[in-house]
Amino acid sequence: MSSDEPTPETLREHIEHTRDELGRTVEALAAKADVKAQAREKTAAVKAQAAEKAALVTGQIRDRVEHAAHLASDRTPAAAAAARDNRTAALVAVGAAAVIAFLLVRQVRHARGHK
Repeated sequence: MSSDEPTPETLREHIEHTRDELGRTVEALAAKADVKAQAREKTAAVKAQAAEKAALVTGQIRDRVEHAAHLASDRTPAAAAAARDNRTAALVAVGAAAVIAFLLVRQVRHARGHK
């Protein structure tokens, strides 16, 4: 055996290292190929994002309604006009929340349709 030839122990270590790398590569490829898991993750992310936006919109609506109620309690023409303006903004916010909910439902149905 010349000094350039690897020892049996070196060959075993190289084989073991190659097997480990191959195992990690196979696991990574399997994870990328798991479309169902990716769809579940995407659906969960969309649901969380929609819930966050809905909570934000709900808070904004609540604040505007409380503000309008406070202004309306003054019973002045200016307060009545402000209450009407806030009601319009609240209706727009409710409409936006409805659109978000619609998009969420559509996304979930689309993800389920590709199982």
